[in-house]
Amino acid sequence: MSEHSPTPVIKRSEDVEYDPVDAADGLSKGVLLNEADGTPHFSMRRFTIDPGATVPKHTNAVEHEQYVLEGEYVVGIDGEEHTVSAGDSLLIPAGVVHWYRNEGDETGAFICAVPNGDDSIELVDE
Repeated sequence: MSEHSPTPVIKRSEDVEYDPVDAADGLSKGVLLNEADGTPHFSMRRFTIDPGATVPKHTNAVEHEQYVLEGEYVVGIDGEEHTVSAGDSLLIPAGVVHWYRNEGDETGAFICAVPNGDDSIELVDE
């Protein structure tokens, strides 16, 4: 490793705290790795979306890459709705309107990777 390489990190699942996301009842976020852990380019988070939960239409200033871990839920992207389930991957470009809705009986979960730095979230009126 060179002097400019990040230090390897292993963060155990029991060390990740999940907090509710203010804009959406039933959505929680755990930060798996981010700049505080020494990641040079990306942050990785794990979200859970409870049965019956909805996340309002919004945009983000940065792109999102997501990987569905469990459950089945609806993701709206740029006016189209898509049912996603475990194993599906999504790219939500910066500035694109998107939303989530879990109509099922099981909790959904996904990994979301975003570039490090500032991300502003804008709610979109319906």
